[in-house]
Amino acid sequence: MVDLKVGVVGFGLRAGLYKHAHRPGEGSVVTMVCDTSERGRADAAAKLPEAIITADLDELLGAGLDAVLVLTPDNQHAVVAQRTLDAGIPTFCEKPLDVTLEAVDELLETAFRTGTKLYVGHNMRHMPVVRQMREIIETGAIGEVKAVWCRHFVGNGGDYYFKDWHAERKNTTSLLLQKGAHDIDVIHWLAGGYTASVSAVGDLAVYGDVESRRDNTDRRMWDWFSLENWPPTDQKDLNPVIDVEDISMMQMKLDNGVLASYQQCHFTPDYWRNYTVIGTAGRLENFGDDAGNKIKVWNTRSQTGYVEADLEVEIEAADGGHGGADPRLIAEFLRFAASGGPTETSPVAARAAVAAGVLATESLRTDGSAKIVPALSGDLLAYFAANQERVNA
Repeated sequence: MVDLKVGVVGFGLRAGLYKHAHRPGEGSVVTMVCDTSERGRADAAAKLPEAIITADLDELLGAGLDAVLVLTPDNQHAVVAQRTLDAGIPTFCEKPLDVTLEAVDELLETAFRTGTKLYVGHNMRHMPVVRQMREIIETGAIGEVKAVWCRHFVGNGGDYYFKDWHAERKNTTSLLLQKGAHDIDVIHWLAGGYTASVSAVGDLAVYGDVESRRDNTDRRMWDWFSLENWPPTDQKDLNPVIDVEDISMMQMKLDNGVLASYQQCHFTPDYWRNYTVIGTAGRLENFGDDAGNKIKVWNTRSQTGYVEADLEVEIEAADGGHGGADPRLIAEFLRFAASGGPTETSPVAARAAVAAGVLATESLRTDGSAKIVPALSGDLLAYFAANQERVNA
C-alpha cells in the first residue's frame, strides 16, 4: 500500500485530527504542516519531526500532496480551502465552512469549477448518539418527523469561547454559527430537510459585564481552562473584545415542513446536548450524549404526567475524540480523497447550516424577524448530490 501524502494547514485547537491521518504504512502519512504562527510550527515540529514545517502556503500547495486538512480559524476556512481546491488537492475543511454565506457559496463554486473533492468536518454525523437517534427515526419508531428541538448547555463556554478569537464577530460572525453549526446540521439530518426560514433572539447576558480582561494570544485554551473558573461572573482574563452573544435561541421552518428550534447557552454548569424529536407516532429524546447515557422513546399515550419510556437504547462507546467521531471522520475523508463515493457529511448540508446560523444572527441583531435562506443553483445541487462527480461526464 502506498500512503497518501497529507498536509495540514493550521496547527491549533483542532490539530489533534492529524493523529488520525498520520498512520505510516497504513494508508496515509502527514508529510507537511503549514502554520503562520511560531507556536503552531513549533508544536507541529515536536509532534511530526519527519514532516516539513512551513509558514508558506505556496510551498504546501506545490508539494504534490494527495489530501489536505484545513484547520485554521473559521474566518480563514474558505480563503485557504479555495486555494487548495484550485491546486487540485482533495480538501478537508473544518466546520463551519466559513463565517459568511458569500464565502461559503464561493467555496462551493470553486469545488464545482475545479472538480476537486471537498469534504466538511461535521464530525457529529459520526457520533454514536446522533447516529443511533437517526437509526431509530429511520425504523419508523416515532412515525413521520414533525418537530426537532435542541438545547445545548455549553458548560465550558467561558473558557472555550470567551478568552480568544472566538469572542469576536470578525472571526466567527456569532457563536450561534460557530458552535451551533454542528447542532443545526444534526437537526437538518434528523429531520430530513434544510432550513427555509429562520428567526432568532439572543444577548450578551453575562460575559460582557466581566471586567477582567487579558490579551491571551500568548496562550492556548488548555493554559487557562479550569473547572474552578466558576461561577461565570467570576471568570478571569476574558478576551479584550467580546461582541458575540452568550445566549441565543432560534426557530426554523424547514423546506419539508418540519419545525425546529435550537437554544444555546454558554454559562450553564453542565455541558451536554439534549435533542427531542417528535413524530406522528411518538417521540425520542436523549438524556446525555456520552457512552452509557440513554436515548428514550415514547409511543404509548398516557393519561397522567411523566411516564417511563417504551424503549431505552444505551449510547454506544467508541474510541477517539468526540465520542469516536473524529477517527471515523478522517477515515471517511481519506477514503473519499482516494476513491470518491458517497459520504455521510455533505458540502450542501454544511452550507445549509451556515446559512441558518448566519441569517439567525442577522435576525437576532435586528428586529427578530424571519429571514429567508437563498437557494443554491441546480447545477451545484446536482453536482454534490452525485458525490462530486460530473453528472454528464
